[in-house]
Amino acid sequence: MSLVNTQVKPFKATAFKEGKFVEVTDQTLKGKWAVVVFYPADFTFVCPTELEDLADNYAEFQKLGVEVFSVSTDTHFSHKAWHDTSPAIGKIKYTMIGDPTWEVTQNFEVLREGQGLADRGTFIIDPQGVIQAVEVTAEGIGRDAKELLRKVKAAIYVANHPGEVCPAKWKEGEKTLAPSLDLVGKI
Repeated sequence: MSLVNTQVKPFKATAFKEGKFVEVTDQTLKGKWAVVVFYPADFTFVCPTELEDLADNYAEFQKLGVEVFSVSTDTHFSHKAWHDTSPAIGKIKYTMIGDPTWEVTQNFEVLREGQGLADRGTFIIDPQGVIQAVEVTAEGIGRDAKELLRKVKAAIYVANHPGEVCPAKWKEGEKTLAPSLDLVGKI
């Protein structure tokens, strides 16, 4: 069953953000657009490349009013140690949620049963806490922050322009579609 158009389930977790440990809940995700990015584990291989890419593009997300959260089943202590020792992870200014109890990972349905690790899942969440987009990829397939930014911009555009939709490869400023009987069979 897809989580698209469902409310984020309640959770509470401890995270690492800019040198501090902070509490994060489902309520933290409300009030602005949010991106939640799950990854398998700290101190691994593809994960730091993705998280660094998000760090390099974090200012662009912030300009859109979007907050970024990364999540793994590691602890917030592990996130701090990784942040302090890895040049790539040291760039991160967004919130790194620790989920050793698996509550968050299970709520987003990306827990690998029997492994205690998260799948590589990406969620775009609107200000009301409703999941607008979900993408889950195999462990060896890294994600691209620029493509995620494009999807976030499309989600924000559609939310702000009822009756319009963004076609394939849509980029900010390009033409959208207004679905209607007149368009049937003409695209």
